[in-house]
Amino acid sequence: MATLRDSLDDLVADIDGLFLFSPSASYYGKFDDLDVPRVVIATENDVDAEPFVELPLDFDDVRERIRFGIEGAMDRDLVSAGDTIACTVGMFDDDTDSLVRIRVEESVRSGVYDLFTDSRADPGVVRDVFEVAIDLGKKGQKGKPVGALFVVGDAGKVMNKSRPLSYNPFEKSHVHVGDPIVNVMLKEFSRLDGAFVVSDSGKIVSAYRYLEPSAEGVDIPKGLGARHMAGGAITRDTNAIAIVLSESDGMVRAFKGGDLVLEIDPEEY
Repeated sequence: MATLRDSLDDLVADIDGLFLFSPSASYYGKFDDLDVPRVVIATENDVDAEPFVELPLDFDDVRERIRFGIEGAMDRDLVSAGDTIACTVGMFDDDTDSLVRIRVEESVRSGVYDLFTDSRADPGVVRDVFEVAIDLGKKGQKGKPVGALFVVGDAGKVMNKSRPLSYNPFEKSHVHVGDPIVNVMLKEFSRLDGAFVVSDSGKIVSAYRYLEPSAEGVDIPKGLGARHMAGGAITRDTNAIAIVLSESDGMVRAFKGGDLVLEIDPEEY
């Protein structure tokens, strides 16, 4: 008769790697003699591990934390599609208390890792803008679908490549994305035309901006309109990223370097 230990041993049988999420030094040391690769994934490399994948921020959602770590490991060729890995994480507090067995699939590579780690804007700012766009995609504006365009980072150059469509409600203000009251304002202003411009540090520089970069050479998927074209073009000509909520299909998309790098259904996020 199989024992509990036998069943638990199945979780780590024939794995290709062990991913340790934010381990303590003592916990990390328990696996010194492990015969499969160890990968530490954390905001800081406190255990001087090699290999190491940096988390740009603390993901409260454990599933998203694991997904990000795996994608980062795939980008660094530490793991490949088809590999089976075991992940140890702290689900209920800072101590490691959970073990998850995962088969790595190519679909994990969503573009989130590159967007957070190699963007000019602070990772927390990118997260906050995404959350505004996703929340707006779920709820709409007064129950109706709405579109929005947020340009994040390299704000000075973005302002030079755009012009105002109307007065700027954020002129001479010092409000930042992520503030709950400000986010209500963003959702209200989203029903009007133009892009929001957000600085690297999260300061809302402007609303109602008409982006004027040339769209020549920007390739976006068929069916996407002017808002997506403008988002793609401005990221090709600056070091900003663009986060676009589509009014027609409700999807949230991100552009970087002129390319579409991420697509999220708010209802599944």
